[in-house]
Amino acid sequence: MSTFTGKFFTPTDAGFDEAAVGRVFNARRPSRRPNAVLLAETRDDIINGVKYAKEQGWGVAVRSGGHSWAAWSVREETLLIDLGLYQEMDYDPATGIASATPATKGGEVLDPYLASVGRFFNGGHCPTVGIGGFLLQGGQGWVARGWGWAAERVVAVDVVTADGELVRADATQNQDLYWAARGAGPSFPGVVTRFYLQTMPRYKHAVESVQLYQPEQFQDILKWMYSIHDQVSPDVEIVIVSQCGPTGPNGEIERTIVVDALTLVDDVEQGKKNLEPFLTYPGIDTAIVNIWGNETQLSVRREQQLNANPEDHRYFVDNIWVDGEPATIAEKLDPLFTSIPEEKGFTIWYSMGPLRELPDMAFSMQSPGYVATYLVSDDETHDAANRAWLDAAMVNARPVTKGTYLGDSDFGNRQLKFLSSENFDRLQKVIADRDPDGRFVRYLTKDAAKLNTNDWE
Repeated sequence: MSTFTGKFFTPTDAGFDEAAVGRVFNARRPSRRPNAVLLAETRDDIINGVKYAKEQGWGVAVRSGGHSWAAWSVREETLLIDLGLYQEMDYDPATGIASATPATKGGEVLDPYLASVGRFFNGGHCPTVGIGGFLLQGGQGWVARGWGWAAERVVAVDVVTADGELVRADATQNQDLYWAARGAGPSFPGVVTRFYLQTMPRYKHAVESVQLYQPEQFQDILKWMYSIHDQVSPDVEIVIVSQCGPTGPNGEIERTIVVDALTLVDDVEQGKKNLEPFLTYPGIDTAIVNIWGNETQLSVRREQQLNANPEDHRYFVDNIWVDGEPATIAEKLDPLFTSIPEEKGFTIWYSMGPLRELPDMAFSMQSPGYVATYLVSDDETHDAANRAWLDAAMVNARPVTKGTYLGDSDFGNRQLKFLSSENFDRLQKVIADRDPDGRFVRYLTKDAAKLNTNDWE
């Protein structure tokens, strides 16, 4: 259409299906389709797209990076505004504030740009994830346990409202949108066209501790971790991962439990001191691999992320915030770490302890431990078995489940609490005030009346 600089597709146009789902990362793509797709190239495209959808009586769905496992951007009776072609970045050395459009890939694009000016932003681990959905959902980035959620470093957003008006939202103006933009996720009542991010001086060294153990040691390892992680420096990222690799005597592929710690520091010796607690595991002599105090690079870590999350694969993903007595947590999580049915599948336990007090923003659900499972397959015939296994393992973990993180959730399959009750109610008021006609899509859910509740409660 002449109204737009970017490309506009309707279902009768060649290329419509590719425009609708081609950038959905999960190869297990939905059958639903929008009324039209706009591949926006400019800010005006976004403004005009919202106005056009309003004229047509359609809803508006937005896609930034396409990494939503549940493909939340692909909705019926909508105009899908795809931001993949709208790529802009800037940096202000006077304030240390960087700005970027939502489809900017945090690891592949934004981080190298910031590195060139000696700055850092604790964005997402997988380098191909766009910053839009990542930040709107809270942003579980590098060293989040100590450095905070990435959304906490969002100082402003530019937003296209339901009427097609462009506004700035920050701590002094349109505060309701600013509050909602940090945690509302895919029900944010507007289209963010640009994020303004408070960066920090770039670290000089990345130092790691990596030990690999047998799966049967998982429960002991996790209980030990709960006994130390609150005392570990907040500059350390702590992860326990169940994954497969060539660790057998003759290079056979085996599943192992990886205890991984990474610290980003200015001094290598300080980094090693930060990692000293990881030498205290009583069974460390049984480690298959023990790497401690070595320097590494985030580029290496990002390459590992790409290998663990291959394109053109089918994903079943679920996650939980866990809390309770450590022995019970370890017992209830054991199947998620020791009996994963896919060789490429993996599960992580991510430390957020000790918990930090969150600022006043929509994001409000956390606990000392976060768990996410990713079943990865290139065989469609595995779908039913993978769905059943993951659902059963998550049911087993219910006694220690507090809620979920939006970034790895799928409310079309099951629903969990993702915001505090107070913040959820406050968000509904912001949505009602800003988008009373429901122009922007809400959460993709099987039961809207039971949103923000754990489905067994």
